[in-house]
Amino acid sequence: MKTCDFLIIGGGVIGLSIARELRTRRGDASILLIEKEPSCGAHASGRNSGVLHAGFYYSPDSLKAKFTRLGNERLTAYCEEKQISLNKCGKLVVAKDAADLPSLDELFRRGRINGIELQPLTETEAKSIEPRVKTYQRALFSPRTSTVNPLHVVNAMQQDALREGVHIQCDTAYRGRDNGTVRTNQDRIAAGYVVNAAGLYADKIAMDYGFSEKYRILPFKGLYLYSDEPPGSIRTNIYPVPDLRNPFLGVHFTITADGKAKIGPTAIPAMWRENYDGFGNFNLGELVEVASRGLGLLTGAGFDFRRLALEEMAKYSRSKMVALASVLAEGVDERNYHTWGRPGIRAQLLDITKKKLEMDFVLEGDHRSMHVLNAVSPAFTCSLPFASYVCDHIDKAIR
Repeated sequence: MKTCDFLIIGGGVIGLSIARELRTRRGDASILLIEKEPSCGAHASGRNSGVLHAGFYYSPDSLKAKFTRLGNERLTAYCEEKQISLNKCGKLVVAKDAADLPSLDELFRRGRINGIELQPLTETEAKSIEPRVKTYQRALFSPRTSTVNPLHVVNAMQQDALREGVHIQCDTAYRGRDNGTVRTNQDRIAAGYVVNAAGLYADKIAMDYGFSEKYRILPFKGLYLYSDEPPGSIRTNIYPVPDLRNPFLGVHFTITADGKAKIGPTAIPAMWRENYDGFGNFNLGELVEVASRGLGLLTGAGFDFRRLALEEMAKYSRSKMVALASVLAEGVDERNYHTWGRPGIRAQLLDITKKKLEMDFVLEGDHRSMHVLNAVSPAFTCSLPFASYVCDHIDKAIR
């Protein structure tokens, strides 16, 4: 049986960041991170858009608003220190018609309160930043938004963690909790404190410790469609005004770290938690659970799940994705969009008592364990200050 002072379950950007923050605070503690895949960042952390968000979408009283601006600053500095390529291309948020203008104004208001640099633009000014952009009368520009290859960040963090003395054990999957020890597919681990950063399975593990009673993970599949146009054909990220009632941002243009454009993502309800491709990772129990959860949301949900599901399923069509993107920019031709990127799965938390998607980060724990239940976008951007927040809660719990 292995022993450690702190056991972190999950080797994504959140788990790695928490492990490194614990090492900084507790230099004499033994810290073990386990990851069920052969390498870290195999799921959401390595499959996300790679956008370093600025932080103006989020309501000022939210944890997301608190951590995104600081996370952007710290992760930008980290990438520069590690010489990880950043594309500081910014982001335009555009209006499709007059009905979008009040929400555009709300984004600007939130940005000012959250201390985010934002530039309100006329249509002409927006075209000076991106000549192909389409907007109705006005737009917003975020100069602090940038993009990076997320796997490069995860790999750098993993190397830093190892160098700093964190033990990382891959191919090691959590199997359960027995008599105060953690059972894995490899061995048993006696841990002084357990930190659950398991993403898609965070709720399952939390329930073993008496948490996540009213929460369950509802998986959504995100797909991007890549442009065949040369790098620089579109200069900046272009986003529509989002529906601020749900956590999804709609189909948009993301410019990758190497200057290529992609459109997406989808937010298609997944059939099981790791439903990436076809029947890969098929899990009958999860299929039944997720399907029954989805059926339950068709009536009485705190959002229009039926409309969301139908709209998102249609995005499996290239022509539909291109049509949605063509609202944002000129010259968007389906002939230039053939390649789908690697799918990602969003581990979206659902409050099953209110039938409501959780919009903010959710953390539950006590003096024995801490559980990161909802670490959805922009968790990648927020990872460094969010890890400090988690460790603050751990310090208070075991004081």
